[in-house]
Amino acid sequence: MKIADIFNSMSNLNEETPFGSNKVNILITGATGSGKSSTINALLQSDKAKVGQGVNPETMSISKYELNNIILYDSAGLGDGKEADRVHSKNIIDMLYRKDSRGDMLIDLVLVILDGSTRDLGTSFELINSVIIPNLGEDSGRLLVAINKSDMAMSQKEWNHEENTPSDKLVNFLNNKVKSTKERIKEATGVDTDPVYYVAGYKGEGETQSPYNLTTLMGYISKSSKSNKRKSIHGNINDFGGLEEAKETLSGKIDDLTYKRRVYERESDREDRYYDELVDHRKKEPSWDSFFYKVRHGAWEDEESSLEKYLEDQRNVLSSKGEIISNLKKEIRELELVINDNI
Repeated sequence: MKIADIFNSMSNLNEETPFGSNKVNILITGATGSGKSSTINALLQSDKAKVGQGVNPETMSISKYELNNIILYDSAGLGDGKEADRVHSKNIIDMLYRKDSRGDMLIDLVLVILDGSTRDLGTSFELINSVIIPNLGEDSGRLLVAINKSDMAMSQKEWNHEENTPSDKLVNFLNNKVKSTKERIKEATGVDTDPVYYVAGYKGEGETQSPYNLTTLMGYISKSSKSNKRKSIHGNINDFGGLEEAKETLSGKIDDLTYKRRVYERESDREDRYYDELVDHRKKEPSWDSFFYKVRHGAWEDEESSLEKYLEDQRNVLSSKGEIISNLKKEIRELELVINDNI
């Protein structure tokens, strides 16, 4: 069943979650232009959420979209001006304090979307630090951070548009961006987050939206949900990309991991050989009392420097590949959890 068939657009925001309901309520927010509406459209496999293309903000209030057991609240983006931001911030805070008919907090998770195509994330971090975290109460685990537009990072030069995948260089860049985002939020607020990166994709007229890593984003949402509501999301996994697609993605990541391990092992063997060569070379250092010392030592130092530089470069390569492998393993574990919960 396609999500569009079960989509209910723009439900009344005053309608409270019914008693005993295990629906997962997610507030989606971020800076203007971060791709909130595109993300909602990707998750819903629909184009119901209006995507802003002009200079004026498209959404001035909070809209509500329902998909089976998941409810998405789309808040206006910050960055449209001081007065507009004040109004948007108040709407977000009001939602964070809203309660359902059982007296529990209505919003289960707050998904903050960052724009991965820019280094200027001041508005997004101000939203997290000054608006969301101070009003989450003790349950800071409700905060999720996701980096959208990963395909547009590094000037789009490292994105394979035909296969809709990033290069190893871009993957390394994005993993560093995730790490720095996590550290920046922790330093400013003391709150631990576990950001993920993805691509919502953009669909113009007559075009097909092409998301990337959407299953990882859905797994992130599932993992962060309360245990009594997690199955509500699991029941929708076939709608969010599909179980078969998740299995295919997992298979591809395992193949990718196998290949990268082989490359890593070859590079590691090469590093060992050059290290041994460097050790042997140092045993041949010209003696100070040698007649030809001054003549030979300059050439020896050049060769020593060349070997050391290669070894240092090789270690940097291995460090980068090791981090890529580590993140691939993490993605595989998360995908396995999502799939196992739905079999």
